[in-house]
Amino acid sequence: MKKATTTGAAAKTLKMTAAKVRINPDIEAAPKKKSGGIFLAFSVGSAKHRKPRYSKPQSVRDLEELADIYNQRKHPNTPTKYLAKAKYRDDSANGLTRCIIDFIRLHGGQAERINTTGVPIDHRRQVTDVLGHSRTIGSLEWRPSGTTKGSADISATVHGKAVKIEVKIGKDRQSPAQKEYQRQVELAGGLYYIAKDFTSFVEWYNRTF
Repeated sequence: MKKATTTGAAAKTLKMTAAKVRINPDIEAAPKKKSGGIFLAFSVGSAKHRKPRYSKPQSVRDLEELADIYNQRKHPNTPTKYLAKAKYRDDSANGLTRCIIDFIRLHGGQAERINTTGVPIDHRRQVTDVLGHSRTIGSLEWRPSGTTKGSADISATVHGKAVKIEVKIGKDRQSPAQKEYQRQVELAGGLYYIAKDFTSFVEWYNRTF
């Protein structure tokens, strides 16, 4: 009895079969001779691209240490081990905004977040039909805020100086209204800064104040 051997035609058939079942677009089929049979050897290509893991910069670690010291002084009678550790991140708009506001406050300034998205008005409600099926009807409506068009995300006062800070993460850019708001602030003698990460903000703050 003749043993089965791997031929060019067999290899082509195996490769087409692997493609049809869609094992993985990065997997290649390669014929192998073993014990008279035909086997598939798969080589897996590069894994799907993933977002890089967040690495907390030293500036954020310094902020956490500063916040912990402040918290200890604020609660002198509470043992340190019972006080919650401060935790910050600057890889999102909300996280960066919190870092900046707390940093300014911990350095004796005043800072607050400005709501530029408006106020949500919820017209949604749950209804149940005759068959007992529940569904949501209505919609969520946003009422424009009363702030000036193009206002910055953070309004602060540092050493008697008015400071407006716009937070921009990633590819986010200023709108025409925000550029006009910046022009008005600077024309009036105030400071305007576009924050893209916490480290560069701290460097700007130290140079400026």
